[in-house]
This record gives sequence, C-alpha cells and structure tokens, in this order.
Amino acid sequence: MGKQRKDWKQVYDSHTHLNDDHFYDDVAAFENRAQHYGITQMNIVGSNAQLNQRALELGEQYENLHPIIGWHPEDIANFDQAAKDQLWQQLHDPKVVAIGEIGLDYFNDEHSPHDRQRAIFEEQLDWAAQLDLPVSIHCRDALEDTYDVLKNSRVAEFGGVMHSFNGSPEWAEKFMDLGMMISFSGVASFGSAEEVHEAVKAIPLKRMMVETDAPYLTPAPYRGKQNEPAFTKFVVDAIAELKQVEASQVAYQTFQNATKLFLKERKHDED
Repeated sequence: MGKQRKDWKQVYDSHTHLNDDHFYDDVAAFENRAQHYGITQMNIVGSNAQLNQRALELGEQYENLHPIIGWHPEDIANFDQAAKDQLWQQLHDPKVVAIGEIGLDYFNDEHSPHDRQRAIFEEQLDWAAQLDLPVSIHCRDALEDTYDVLKNSRVAEFGGVMHSFNGSPEWAEKFMDLGMMISFSGVASFGSAEEVHEAVKAIPLKRMMVETDAPYLTPAPYRGKQNEPAFTKFVVDAIAELKQVEASQVAYQTFQNATKLFLKERKHDED
C-alpha cells in the first residue's frame, strides 16, 4: 500500500458545482482540464430545483460526475410542496450519491428563518436514513445548531461529510464523534486561516476529504480568480504541506475516503 500511495495521482473533488452558470455551458472543457490535473472523480452538488436537475443531467452525461442533490438553507423560501415532491422522486435516481448540500446558514438569514431551516434540514436527514444516502452538510455561522441536529439524527448509520469545514479542531472532533467526515476546500491554503490550518493538522487523513466548492473559495496560488475542479490539486498540496506528508498520500487517502462514502451500493439501487 505504501508504494501505491507514493505513486498515486488521482484526486476526488468531493464537492463542486459544474452545474453552476459559471461552468454549465462549457462543462467538457472544465472536466478535461480537471482530468489533466488528475482530478478523475467529482461530486456535482445541487441546492435548488435548477441546480439539482443540472446535477442529474451531468451525472447521465459523464460517468465520473456524481450527482448530490438536496435543498440549501438559503433557498428554503422556494421549498414548497411541489419542490419537495420533485426532490423526493429525484433522490431515487440510482446515480445520486448523497443528499446535499443541506444544513444551516445563519450568515444571511433575512429570508430563511432559523426554525424553518432546521425543520427542512431535519426532514432531509430523515430521507437520508430512509434511502441509505450520506449527506453533504453546509454550515455557516451555525456550528452549535448543526451539531445539535446531526446528534439527534441517525447520521452515524448513513454517514456524511462536513463540507468546506471552517471550524476549530475541537469542533471537528465533535462532528467526527458523530461519524462525520471532514472536507477541506481552498480555505486550507489561505495564509490567514489559522484555525482551519490547526484543524487540518489535527484530523487524521482517514477522516478527511478534499474539495473545491468551485466556483467559490479559489485556493492559492490562484486566489482572486474563478475556482474550478482542476484546482483541487492545490487543496491537496496545501494539506500535504500542513501535515508534512507527500501530496500523493493525501490524494490517495482522500480518494479512498470519498469513494467509500459516496460510491458504495445502497438500498435504493435495488428498489
């Protein structure tokens, strides 16, 4: 296995948005560039009706693009009964590898009351348990409530990942105790992100994933430019530097972690 890690050159971008307007008209070009950088698998993450549908379409067109669909807390004003029924039906598509991104966002919540966010979050976690699907969790300025909801769910049974984790090592430990994986984005490469750096150093590779969250959170050395899946390479490099290990070791272990969580066989594949 040591030799395999040393020679490993594939990367799994566990959270990206090629379904976003920034990419959707030229997905093939961005996918080709990602392949050039060794990013061979990507999760295409939805958040509302349009982005969920696009994620499903890309999953049909590309064998290595895996749809994650769900309802984002910033979009709950549009989560009416019709949207709910459509999402429930779409979640039975065998190409769907997780429910997400779901969670809580208290940063800009003028049109997203906390109690409504929480109710929709809890409902989608119930669906995850029913369908044996892992979850991709969005958490912004809401660590305590997100932890509380996950603790009261059955997340240890179906699994999940804290997407673009920005908390402390102590919070990472609490979420890992619930059975969650921890995913790092380009923030891990930011010089000022000291708390995230400490979390990277503290978390074992066997509990870690990497992502771009493109088109957002562009890593160094391309900060200030539009992010894209190819840049997952630089997230891997940043984590390797922080943990003082080979980049191939980070790429290998995070690839195995993502594959195990997202690409396993599930109950609804047999329905």
